[in-house]
Amino acid sequence: MPESDSEPALRLALVGPCASGKSTLATYLKAAGYIVRQPTQEHSFVPDMWQKMSKPDILIYLDVSYEAYLQRRPHQDHGAQYHEEQKQRLAHARTHCDLYVDTSGLSAEEVRAQVERFLEGVR
Repeated sequence: MPESDSEPALRLALVGPCASGKSTLATYLKAAGYIVRQPTQEHSFVPDMWQKMSKPDILIYLDVSYEAYLQRRPHQDHGAQYHEEQKQRLAHARTHCDLYVDTSGLSAEEVRAQVERFLEGVR
């Protein structure tokens, strides 16, 4: 449990390209008691928007390859160039993240387990 009587819940920010699993992970983490923000950094031209808007204790970067993106969202393909543009917009966040997870070949459960293990070591 992330929060005890004496410890406030950790504030987490989740960033990453579209279809990297942010919403799925956020749903789980919120249910587990974490405060979770998804600052849509992949759509912003302000490199440190994630810091300004979320002020997180922990920044989690979820990545996804273009190939995995196409498998997850074939009906929303904006092209490989747009996917790369998102990653460029996320460069500052990736440099400063506390945890980086490439979700390309992972199930939602495997991503959740990696994040859980990391968060257990934080407290």
